[in-house]
Amino acid sequence: MSVQCVRVDREAGEETRQRLAEVDLVEDGYDIVVEDGWLYIPVTDSASVPADLDVVARDLPVRETQTMPADLVDFTASYERIGDVIVIDEDDPERAAALADALMESDLPVRTVLNRASKIKGETRVRDWEVLAGDGTEAVHREYGCEFAIDLAKVYFSPRLATERHRVVEQVSEGERAFDMFAGVGPFVIPFATRGAECVGCDVNESAIEYLRENAERNGVADRITAIEGDVREVAPEYADWADRLVMNLPHSADEFLDTAVALAGDDCVIHYYDIQHEDDLFGPGERAIREFAEPEYDVTVETRHVVRSYAPHEQNVVLDVRLSR
Repeated sequence: MSVQCVRVDREAGEETRQRLAEVDLVEDGYDIVVEDGWLYIPVTDSASVPADLDVVARDLPVRETQTMPADLVDFTASYERIGDVIVIDEDDPERAAALADALMESDLPVRTVLNRASKIKGETRVRDWEVLAGDGTEAVHREYGCEFAIDLAKVYFSPRLATERHRVVEQVSEGERAFDMFAGVGPFVIPFATRGAECVGCDVNESAIEYLRENAERNGVADRITAIEGDVREVAPEYADWADRLVMNLPHSADEFLDTAVALAGDDCVIHYYDIQHEDDLFGPGERAIREFAEPEYDVTVETRHVVRSYAPHEQNVVLDVRLSR
């Protein structure tokens, strides 16, 4: 059966498999195949595979010892795994019920199946869920060596951003002061802290901050993280000129907080600014907005212009890594 695979030189195979397994991208239902010096590793979501890896379609044998959801339904089984919680997006109640049954009967490690019941909404960016099987909306997600307890009904979290988060994390140095302006349950600040950074995470969602504190303890970095519930615009005066690194992952409205970001920035600060823009001008609006607020107090240098993922037809989720030098 043809599946999406990462193709990698055999010598780098085990290292790559472990790298993919850390973010739960290895598809367990198919065998890993070696052929002509290449290793073919089946993946669960090709869109989340790191950009430096080669993704190809290839016929792979199904593991005879495992029953997969696709074996139990007569339609394409599309789903997303967050720990032992499976998320689907199915409007047809009969298909949703059939897929939930198939997921629970399969050999996947499944505790709960949730169906998206609304779009993301409100200031806290949460959505409604229909519990199709199992119980509750809590999960523990593992990502590049860190664990994140979450409640999908109370907080926003996207496992598909794991590769992007890791890209940013790898830039962090010991002793940095990093501020996540919309921190959620801590998927940026917790791995920052594991690299020795001093971190502040702020969020208006009380539940997100509770989970951030729990996750800091869970990962052994509570002594390096300050979690603050509230509007970052009200918190900023306490941390004026403080940050060496800022994360602004609020892509629909980050531009409304640029004055606050500039107030938080120290003499030399990198901002990771996330945006959603039309394909005709992906990076221009964000760059112009940053320059409007930061210049002439700072020299502005765009170090990275990067497409994170497709968001909608003709629209992309993008990021600018921008250095502000006073």
